[in-house]
Amino acid sequence: MSIMTIPIRMTTSEPAGVVAPAEPLSAEQGASLYRLMTWLSPAFPVGAFSYSGGIEWAVEAGDIADAASLRDWLAAMLADGAGFCDGVFLAHAHRAASLADAVALRELAELASAFVPSRERQLETGAQGRAFIEIARSAWSCDGLDGLVAACDGAMVYPVAVGIVSAAHGVPLAATMHAFLHAVVSNWISAGARLVPLGQTDSQRLLAALEPVVIGTGERALRATLDDLGGATFRADLAGMRHETQYTRLFRS
Repeated sequence: MSIMTIPIRMTTSEPAGVVAPAEPLSAEQGASLYRLMTWLSPAFPVGAFSYSGGIEWAVEAGDIADAASLRDWLAAMLADGAGFCDGVFLAHAHRAASLADAVALRELAELASAFVPSRERQLETGAQGRAFIEIARSAWSCDGLDGLVAACDGAMVYPVAVGIVSAAHGVPLAATMHAFLHAVVSNWISAGARLVPLGQTDSQRLLAALEPVVIGTGERALRATLDDLGGATFRADLAGMRHETQYTRLFRS
């Protein structure tokens, strides 16, 4: 009786249901992601939690009364107001810092500081910008950072500070832009959640709903020139001004 030999085919394919391991980030990509997550985290001590960007007055005036009205207010601030303008300043600061263009940095820092529409908004963006730079110097110093900061000749607002530090560390501009705008809108939502008030789930729904606005605003800001700066959020600007004389306040802006 003969024995039938059955050929065995060897295969290197993964068994069903087994996922091949993902390609790891490069060291440079990992460092950039780590730094962005740290710098633009609510835990990074720039004091963002103490500012509402005029939302506190809008709630008292009745402009913002629930999640829907807060969403509409923030979408306008992002796309047509401070969010877009800050994104443009961040992009130009990042590019000027990457080129070590001291003249462009000084002019941009002065323009960004002068562009702020109210005293409290100046306090908000100036205090956060200076805190961001000081903490970056202390914990995340790198070659060339001091010179880029000095080029601004004392004028420093938050988006310019983020643009300079991220460029000095070689963090890509597009990733910095989206992380920055996400941090800004997250802080606005946090303020709104305490003022309206909103629950945690509604706050996350709001953040999810604003995702396309954040992405679209970032893309526009990356393409924009300084001639494109401007906004149409007059009510939000007035809210920032009127908050200065609001009788009862939880926030500094």
